[in-house]
Amino acid sequence: MASTGRLAGKVVIVAGAGASAAGWSIGKASCVTLARQGARIVALDFQADAAADAVRAVEEAGGEAWAVQADVADADAMQAAIEAAEARFGRIDALQANAGIGKVGGPEDIDLADWRRIQAVNVESLLIASRLLAPRFRAQGGGSIVAVSSIAGIRYTGYPHLAYSVTKAAVIHFARMLAQQYAADGIRVNTVIPGLIDTPRVQANVAKMYAREGDLAAAKAARDKQVPLGRMGTPWEVANAVAFLASDEASYITGTELVVDGGLTGKYA
Repeated sequence: MASTGRLAGKVVIVAGAGASAAGWSIGKASCVTLARQGARIVALDFQADAAADAVRAVEEAGGEAWAVQADVADADAMQAAIEAAEARFGRIDALQANAGIGKVGGPEDIDLADWRRIQAVNVESLLIASRLLAPRFRAQGGGSIVAVSSIAGIRYTGYPHLAYSVTKAAVIHFARMLAQQYAADGIRVNTVIPGLIDTPRVQANVAKMYAREGDLAAAKAARDKQVPLGRMGTPWEVANAVAFLASDEASYITGTELVVDGGLTGKYA
C-alpha cells in the first residue's frame, strides 16, 4: 500500500500498540497504517515484546517507529514515556488511545480488583494521557487524540461484558468532554467505535462466548452472521479510520464518533 502522505512529518503515539498473540491487532495494524501515511510512530505497550513486534512490523513496511514499554494506567511511567518520545522526535502530534482490557461476566462474576484494573487501563489512562499531552499540544498550536472505544460501549453485544462495556461507554463521553474543553486550543478529540473485529483477542477470549471452546471456525461464522455486511471487520479497517481522524484531513472534526461496525449497531434486532 503506497503512502498518501496525509500524516507526513507527524509523530503519533499508539498506546496499546502490540498484539496479544500472533496476528494483527488494531494497535499493531494502526502502527503500520499510520507509518505508511508518513507518521513516525511511538509504539507504546505494557508488554515490551509486543511493542518491539509492532516496531518490526512498521520497519518491514518501510516506516520509522520506536518501542516504549509503559503501563498506560501508571502516571509516572507515562510521563517518562512521553518525555522520552519528545526527546527522541522533538514533538508529539497525536495520540491513539488504543489500550484496553476486559473480563467477561456480569456484576456477580467480576471481583472489585478486576473492575478497578479495567477502569484504570480503559478510562483513567485517558485522564493521565490528556493531562500530559494537553499542555504540549496547546503550546505547539494543536494536536489530535483518537480514542478507541467499542460498540460494547453503546449496546449489549450478546453476552455479559459489564466492566469492559461500562468503561468503553465512559471513553466515548470522556472524549466528548475533552473535545469541548480544548477546541479553542486547536486540540481535536474524537473516538473510533469498532464493531466485531477479527483480532487475536477474539480468538483467545470472545470466541468462547459464541461456540464450543476450540471451535474457532464456528465462533467466527457466528460473529460474521451478526453483521449486515456479512463479515467481521479487519484491524486495518479500524486503522484507516484512526488515520483519517488523526490527520489534517479531519481538521474540522472534533467531539464525535466514527463507528466502524459493518452496520451492526443500526440493526433493529
